[in-house]
Amino acid sequence: MEGIELVCFKMISALGAAKSSFMEAVQEARLGHFEEARRCIEKGDKYHAEGHEAHFGLLQQETSGEPVQLSLLLVHAEDQLMNAEFLKITAEEIIALYERIESIK
Repeated sequence: MEGIELVCFKMISALGAAKSSFMEAVQEARLGHFEEARRCIEKGDKYHAEGHEAHFGLLQQETSGEPVQLSLLLVHAEDQLMNAEFLKITAEEIIALYERIESIK
């Protein structure tokens, strides 16, 4: 496996783990386990940072004049990055709603 493919697989792996952690956070919040939900968000943030770091390397490569070969694998990795970012924001909002519901019970 060569450079760009390896970077894409690193992104896909890390960002998939981030998305799983963010979904787990929502599930924990639904059960009223808000501290555990926050831990899941933090865990997801670490995975997300790994994926983002790999992506940033590609951006640096491109801006330094070394073109990055576009491929379906790269498009999928980019999609995973955007979905992880969206899912984190959504998970945090859902957790806040569950906390608010819990506080008015």
